[in-house]
Amino acid sequence: MTETTAPIDAATASSGGRSERLPTKIYLYTSLTILAAIIIIPLVTTALGGFKTLGELRGNPFGLPSDWQWENYGGILFSQRYWLQMGNSLLIAGLTVFLTLAFSAMAAFAFAHVKFFGSGFLLNYFLIGLMFPAATAILPLFIRIRDLGLLDTYWGVVLPQVAFGLGMSILLFRNFFRNLPSELFDAAFVDGAGYIRFFWSITLPLSRPIIATVGIISFVGSWNSYILPLIMLNSESKYPWPLGIMVYRGEFSTDWQLILAFITLTILPTVIVFFAAQKHIIAGLTAGAVK
Repeated sequence: MTETTAPIDAATASSGGRSERLPTKIYLYTSLTILAAIIIIPLVTTALGGFKTLGELRGNPFGLPSDWQWENYGGILFSQRYWLQMGNSLLIAGLTVFLTLAFSAMAAFAFAHVKFFGSGFLLNYFLIGLMFPAATAILPLFIRIRDLGLLDTYWGVVLPQVAFGLGMSILLFRNFFRNLPSELFDAAFVDGAGYIRFFWSITLPLSRPIIATVGIISFVGSWNSYILPLIMLNSESKYPWPLGIMVYRGEFSTDWQLILAFITLTILPTVIVFFAAQKHIIAGLTAGAVK
């Protein structure tokens, strides 16, 4: 009798477990759908608003355009100002990403695999930067950049962005490097490889997920930076897009459909880059969470 009831009890428990998980899944999917809608609806509304006339935008801000105004986007795409500001943003963001990846990866490798006196203190010194936003250091930062003669230059924006991004970048790289298989490190030393060769030939090729993660975080942070360029740049020809939209809004303060079109075109590169590297970003952020 016991033998016949055991499978029934197991099936009942399995069925009960599935029925208990069903409300949890419904709640999870409903929450994710609501969250996605909160994020996506403003983006879609902004993009559609750029295709409307000003009158239709005021009367029907959330619906589809009745007459698509392609010239709103065309006028911006064929303007020299848009591509100049886009180029400035790409240059600043590209330099920021490159320097952040280079310095943070090398520093994190040393903190993860090289034992030296004061390494813990030095790591904590970098991580202290996570406690203070860049806005709190604007005045001394401005004085230092002025003394270095870097005001109204791209480097006056790039170098502070790299400095403020090192703390988080080193933390992410270090956690990833420490979770690489230790057997690789031992085998490399047995074969006569030093720290430099191990870093370039083994560690970096295995670190594409975390490189993508840190690169995207640095890129988006630099792309959307407003305060630093506002303080450090004086020439309009060097403005990135956050300052460009400020000037553009001043000139077309009543033409909101043009402003929405300009905003859509300037945030589009970050959206494309994020979706292109989404898989690597998730892998990099979750690396080391489970061993």
